[in-house]
Amino acid sequence: MDDRTILQHITELVEEEQRLRSDTSLPEQHTDRIQELEAQLDQCWDLLRQRRAKREFGDNPDTAQARDKGTVERYLN
Repeated sequence: MDDRTILQHITELVEEEQRLRSDTSLPEQHTDRIQELEAQLDQCWDLLRQRRAKREFGDNPDTAQARDKGTVERYLN
């Protein structure tokens, strides 16, 4: 997956998250999906940062791998 594809996926996830958050009719029904979207976004951003770091230091960005949700969710902001 290249950077452009990752960014497109991020855009799609953000759009879905915004749609769900703006649906005020039944917000409690969206809680699980919003949490899943947040975790997927964290994974995508992490993968993109890995790719950029590898490229910056002369490594092949295609060797970057998505980390599991548990790993990226434990990162500090």
